[in-house]
Amino acid sequence: MRVFITGGTGLIGSAVVAELLGNGHTVLALARSDASAQAASEAGAEPIRGGLADLDVLRAGAAQADGVIHLAFANDFSSPEALAAAVAEEGAALATLGEALVGSDRPFVVCSGTPAVPGRASTEADPIPADGPVGGRGRSVMGILDLASRGVRSSAVRLPRTVHNEGAGGFAGVLTGIARRSGVSGYPGDGTQRWPAVHALDAAVLFRLALEHAEPGTAWHAVDDEGDQVRDIAAVIGRRLGVPVQSVPTETYGPLAVIFSADQPSSSTHTRQALGWEPKHPRLLDDLENIQP
Repeated sequence: MRVFITGGTGLIGSAVVAELLGNGHTVLALARSDASAQAASEAGAEPIRGGLADLDVLRAGAAQADGVIHLAFANDFSSPEALAAAVAEEGAALATLGEALVGSDRPFVVCSGTPAVPGRASTEADPIPADGPVGGRGRSVMGILDLASRGVRSSAVRLPRTVHNEGAGGFAGVLTGIARRSGVSGYPGDGTQRWPAVHALDAAVLFRLALEHAEPGTAWHAVDDEGDQVRDIAAVIGRRLGVPVQSVPTETYGPLAVIFSADQPSSSTHTRQALGWEPKHPRLLDDLENIQP
């Protein structure tokens, strides 16, 4: 397939591009800067200059493609207003891409997060939240899945709280960044809340499988670690950086405080059985050993 991808030069997107190219697909990559365009070209993709706000560019990219994968997001968590703006920008982009694919029967793979379900690990059958600080992302993804009734082979790959590679990425990466700046490897509350995780290279395989095989309107879980306790994550970070490990106020995490504090293990049993997906790369606590002081 000729695949149009947004976010193709990020930690996850670069892995997806390599996975697609390695399995016989060609890639058109949205690139919002010269540096991103160069990175896409060096990876073997054809860059298309523009960002998520350039809706005409998105339409043109979708028109040239046999399928679309969406990964881009303005990861600005500096304030509730900045986060809301990022969610709104993504929502408009998804709606534009979805409408461009209506009636084509082409695949459209979007990403979302694994949901949290009290008392158990969430599954692919559980709905994603439509409220809270990132609830707008959930509503946008549900809108894309609903396009299955309008001739779009839409599917969603739900990503866990940490998608990692060489010790970087995801919520664990946020904890690492805060630890570097503050000199304390912190965790909210008592740290017993669990976060699911997956290696970026394993997640990339699932995006390809969804593109190639997912039925319209389906959701899949890119989960390897069902749930690591946050205090265990913080302990590895603290040891690698040589800083103390302790509980810190939830306000430390700004707009993400509620999400950071929640227990949110997640299962990928159905995904593994239905799509034959099997993670092969290091799990989170082992991968965090790559953090350098």
